[in-house]
Amino acid sequence: MTLALTISLILTSVLMIVLVLLHKGKGSGLSDLFGGGISSTYGGSSVVEKNLDRITIIVGGVWFASVIALSLLLK
Repeated sequence: MTLALTISLILTSVLMIVLVLLHKGKGSGLSDLFGGGISSTYGGSSVVEKNLDRITIIVGGVWFASVIALSLLLK
């Protein structure tokens, strides 16, 4: 069980980093390097951004649950 939670924590951590970098930035930052600047020409919040927000929130919830479960298991 510990191994599965550790693997889940590592995978969700890497996925969270990628998802946060894909969000549209306010300036020329790392998000523009990974394609965030492309959607800035369309203006407003698009369906893609809303889905990206939802996916980020879900992955963040799984990450948080993994941290709590792993800490309770290793206690």
